[in-house]
Amino acid sequence: MVYQATELPPPQSDQSPDNPPGNAPRIKLRDGRYLAYREQGVPKNQSKYNVIIVHGFGSSKEMNFLAPQGMIEELGIYFLLYDRAGYGESDPNLRRSVKSEALDIQELADQLEIGSRFYVIGVSMGSYPIWSCLKYIPQRLAGAALIVPVVNYNWPSLPKKLIREDYRRNLVQWTYRFAKYAPGLLHWWVTQKWTPSTSVLEKNAAFFNTHDIEVLKKIPGFSMLSQEKIRQRDVFDTLRHDFIVAFGDWEFDPMELSNPFLQNEGSVHIWQGYEDKVVPFQLQRCISKKLPWIQYHEVPGGGHLIVHYTGLCEAVLRALLLGEEPLTLDQIHP
Repeated sequence: MVYQATELPPPQSDQSPDNPPGNAPRIKLRDGRYLAYREQGVPKNQSKYNVIIVHGFGSSKEMNFLAPQGMIEELGIYFLLYDRAGYGESDPNLRRSVKSEALDIQELADQLEIGSRFYVIGVSMGSYPIWSCLKYIPQRLAGAALIVPVVNYNWPSLPKKLIREDYRRNLVQWTYRFAKYAPGLLHWWVTQKWTPSTSVLEKNAAFFNTHDIEVLKKIPGFSMLSQEKIRQRDVFDTLRHDFIVAFGDWEFDPMELSNPFLQNEGSVHIWQGYEDKVVPFQLQRCISKKLPWIQYHEVPGGGHLIVHYTGLCEAVLRALLLGEEPLTLDQIHP
């Protein structure tokens, strides 16, 4: 039983109908992996602002970032979305690390020739690659935004008093232990038909507030987190490795980072929902207090899915690209 708990079922063949060949454009990285991407907005040869968007857990380059089309054309914004390692049509990275996420972004930008400096926006779990960019490639950044960024409870500078009683900390720690040391048991558990579905479409009130649940009625959801998908070995491996890296031991403490924009040539922003049940606002307030050069924006009544709220993407872009005061927060709504 112990052996079975630590072992996973064999992966499906790449020729399986569950793994059809992709049609997205891809680049070949230095280590031989392929990274799939999608371009949106104005053509990059006509753009004034180049923005790389990093998707979160169980998502992909097909995620929605609902900026008004008129604004995109008026400002000349080029968006580059990509599948992080193992997601969508990108190859997995068996050596995935916090640092490798930043290096993937840098190589993607270089191969697509979007300029020496660019903006990055990370959503939820896609925020840890943004912290990595701030650490390892700050000279390439024109600005950065983190939307409902996950917080690693292992960061040394987090006050113990603040996280000691947080039930989310225990949930993350136990999931991390099973993912790292007993992946077979974790895979068995999440694929049992008699257990609750892992799909976010279950509208679980433990993770989503009422505004989020209204959003889930309008968006396609996250099919990669469904039991049907997570049964697939390659999908499970990708989610497991992503989780382990995000919540494992990092080589640096983000709360010790220095301001990369000492001459105010760029800015960094955190956007957080006050009613977020995945990442509590108290943690984000603590981070922004420790790093006063980060501009902190809190959405009253906002849950974990604020990136899908009307007005949020426009507010993020205006603050990040133009340095404008965001829309009044009561204008951001599901």
